[in-house]
Amino acid sequence: MAAKSWKEWEKPLIELDEALAKLRQAARSEPERKDEIEERIVEFERRRDNYISVVYSRLGPWQKVLLARAEPRPYTLDYIHGIFQDFVELDGDRRHGADHAIVGGPASLDGRPCMVLGHQKGRTIQDRQYRNFAMAKPEGYRKAIRLFEMADRFGLPVVTFVDTPAADPGVESESRGISEAIAASMLKMFELQVPIVSVVIGEGGSGGAIGIACANKVLILEHAIYSVIPPEGCAAILWRAPEKGDQAAAALRLTAQSALEYGLVDRVLAEPFGAAHRDPAEAVEIVKNGVVEALAELDGMTGLQLKAQRFDRFRAMGRYSE
Repeated sequence: MAAKSWKEWEKPLIELDEALAKLRQAARSEPERKDEIEERIVEFERRRDNYISVVYSRLGPWQKVLLARAEPRPYTLDYIHGIFQDFVELDGDRRHGADHAIVGGPASLDGRPCMVLGHQKGRTIQDRQYRNFAMAKPEGYRKAIRLFEMADRFGLPVVTFVDTPAADPGVESESRGISEAIAASMLKMFELQVPIVSVVIGEGGSGGAIGIACANKVLILEHAIYSVIPPEGCAAILWRAPEKGDQAAAALRLTAQSALEYGLVDRVLAEPFGAAHRDPAEAVEIVKNGVVEALAELDGMTGLQLKAQRFDRFRAMGRYSE
């Protein structure tokens, strides 16, 4: 039976971490046994690291899906506050209202003004509802367009963070033109004459992802996913059985490694040892370095060159010869 949560294979890790915490406490409270206890600590750390190395080198597509959805992984606001300075969140699309599934605004990257935005998930039940599970509505993508236009007007490079299962599929979103809003956001990104870097930090699902990911450089974290449809939705369409999501995940080739193989992304960012959720601070630093390097590679290109590179990059996807 397919795993239902990333926590299933982390149970032994939790037990080892708890045992290590008790041993470290014992080393402090029993100095006469310090040498003996430290030997046990070293042994437990060796077992923990060995388990992590083996398990995380063997994750299949469905396990990657579950890990990409893990609640402790850093979310967009974690990356924004960890990478940028002077972030000012802007809200509203100036047409309908506010959408809290996409956050964004101007910020500074080590003194360099930027425009940053991305999907934001929630960790508590209330926050997930407030963020609509990171499934943006039309006003979310129209807010993104407003920010893109502002970035182009002031010559600000754009950085986006992708982490959504899909765009909002509700009747209200359909009635307000969700498909048109995503298409308009994509078109606007192709029109910008500033550098754009996108990072898939968790789930890169469906049009909800590509709506803010038409970039000059697309990066993806090692255990993130990038797919035309969530695996459960694919299984529901093909087999009328959403519970076959693990089979769909294998068929969709949605892992970061597959995305790189097919030219959908430019670089896979290695996550901290044991994945991003075990060391969020290091994950933020890894993503920052990736963004800085990607922007540096685009520096020196004119606005027209940036537009042409972006257009050619996406037009080349899916080409084959016989």
